[in-house]
Amino acid sequence: MRKVRLVIFMVQLLLFAGFGSCAYAKVQNYKVRVVNEYPHDVTSYTQGLFFNNGLLYESTGLEGKSTFRVVDLETGKAERRFDFSDKYFVEGSVIMGGDLFILTWQNHVAFVYDAVTLKYKATYSYPREGWGLTTDGNLLIASDGSSDLYFMDGKFNVKRKIPVRMDGHPINYLNELEYIDGKIFANVYLTDLILIINPDSGKVEGTIDCKGLLPSNLRTKDTDVLNGIAYDRKSGKLYLTGKNWPRLYEVRLIEK
Repeated sequence: MRKVRLVIFMVQLLLFAGFGSCAYAKVQNYKVRVVNEYPHDVTSYTQGLFFNNGLLYESTGLEGKSTFRVVDLETGKAERRFDFSDKYFVEGSVIMGGDLFILTWQNHVAFVYDAVTLKYKATYSYPREGWGLTTDGNLLIASDGSSDLYFMDGKFNVKRKIPVRMDGHPINYLNELEYIDGKIFANVYLTDLILIINPDSGKVEGTIDCKGLLPSNLRTKDTDVLNGIAYDRKSGKLYLTGKNWPRLYEVRLIEK
């Protein structure tokens, strides 16, 4: 399971930190400032979060609880939703070219729906674990929990793959993805860190420290990790949330 594999990742992260402050000298570091906050369904185990034509969409995971929703930003409530079979653990999602694409974690299938009607269109075999999903408008971009990102066509055929590196060192556990102004924003699973990645080279050009975004007084035993990045191109606003979080935050990046 992911949390078992996290032990290996934490060891790697500690070793990476051992290179000293120079390891981060070549990237721009940011923190977040909350601009607005909105209700978020605390039962949503957020996997994918994105805007399309001004509408907010969210896919949620866990067997027996996986859903896809069109969410009202102001209330946090689902205006439309559909539920998946108990056997599916849904992950990242995105709309590209009039179709909605949804990954599953370890079911080795991916789904396609009509983006307007949300009617089912197709199921494709998917050979890797499905984690995050976004698009540059021409290709789907997916993570699988490793340090690699996969660029795929609308039938999930891999066209190219890039390794993500910070000063030459791999950063594993890439999860939720969002394509923003020509860069890939990637949450590092089970951390409060978001990376800003060059999609051509895989080089990490920036880091975003989201520590403390959800205050301790809003956390419960069910509160899980940061995992939800959505950029509204119409407004230029950036939103963040997490799994089973009671809030969704509009944030601004501030240079450290």
